[in-house]
Amino acid sequence: MKCEVVTPEEIGMSSQRLELIKPAMQAYVDQKKIAGLSTIIAHNGEVAYFGQVGQMDIEANKPMSADAIFRIYSMTKSIICTALMTLYEQGRFHLFDPVAKFIPAFGDLKVLENDAVGETREVDLERPITIRDLLTHTAGLTYDFLEDSPVSELYRQARLLNNAARSLEELVDDLTRLPLAYQPGTIWHYSLAIDVVAHLIEVLSDQSLNQFLKEKLFNPLGMVDTDFYVPPEKQDRIATMYGLPDLGAQNMTLSKLLEAWESGFNEQIDVSVTYPATKPSGFARGGHGLFSTAWDYMRFAQMLLNQGELDGVRILGRKIVELMHMNYLPAELLPFKVAAPPNYGYGFGLGSRVLMNVAESEKPGSVGEFGWAGAAKTYYWVDPQEKIVGLLMSQSMMQFDVPEKDFQVLAYQALID
Repeated sequence: MKCEVVTPEEIGMSSQRLELIKPAMQAYVDQKKIAGLSTIIAHNGEVAYFGQVGQMDIEANKPMSADAIFRIYSMTKSIICTALMTLYEQGRFHLFDPVAKFIPAFGDLKVLENDAVGETREVDLERPITIRDLLTHTAGLTYDFLEDSPVSELYRQARLLNNAARSLEELVDDLTRLPLAYQPGTIWHYSLAIDVVAHLIEVLSDQSLNQFLKEKLFNPLGMVDTDFYVPPEKQDRIATMYGLPDLGAQNMTLSKLLEAWESGFNEQIDVSVTYPATKPSGFARGGHGLFSTAWDYMRFAQMLLNQGELDGVRILGRKIVELMHMNYLPAELLPFKVAAPPNYGYGFGLGSRVLMNVAESEKPGSVGEFGWAGAAKTYYWVDPQEKIVGLLMSQSMMQFDVPEKDFQVLAYQALID
């Protein structure tokens, strides 16, 4: 896959229709909702569109660049889950294995429940937490910014997301000192589960997470700008963060963030405390933490579309990629919801959403489409049927407008093959 844009008609897309993308994205900049955006579309293994609008630094009057480096937040998760599955295909674990087999503290967890009179109490696990539970967010864990369970308040008190100096192993150790919010397998709940997956990679491989990712994914795929930090010579390429306060540093809940967004709060923010660009000792996470570029992440997504291979380098076997991107949630756990509204039409695979019903999703796509998003308005999708990959990058923290939905419509309307 070459880092160049081909004539769209050569690969089944319309140049004229792709021209509709730029003004649609520019509208978000003109309305001062987002500082700048970078968008890229590949079809049939070639890049049909790669465009930027707005600025990566308003104060410095610096236009959004093609090589801008972004904090990708939860789009880190897809990379981590893929990395774990390279160990799965080596026979290192089974999806049904208890997590406690590899991280013993998970065998001692309790679940915080309300009794008949409304008092909270800790009860035993009804069954062990499995690795599948972690990958599908059904392990009973939570996030500190969510408010569904009193366990989220315990996370806030423990400041689990607030200390970048805490190692991944220390984070997981602190997590296992707290109860679960739900019994395993009973509910889909967005959580720190993928951070546990990241530490599981370290345990299974006997390597640091960063070293493992470099050897198994980043170096083989040519993802030269993807890492848990940005070296000094590249820091001028980091897109400035705008939007709502750093939810980790402020220990804010989602409802408070929504109040701030509705009041029009949208300014440059400092996320260096929770998401440092310089190289701190031992900083690595599974649920967030990676920096990347539009081009680097496109190479990762294209590898998944190619069923585990890119430019002659195989990362995963075809059947393992298929295993990852099918629905694992029973009907009673659907539709799953990170925040309002629910993800209608989607199931959930081993680390990402999976489209099951196009009509229910109310946007163009194909059964089997998968992908994920990040808190600072980054988003990608992979459509194996149409052989299309789309990627949107910006740096707008907890932005509740939806340029990614506009972008997805604009990508599909440009298909002509």
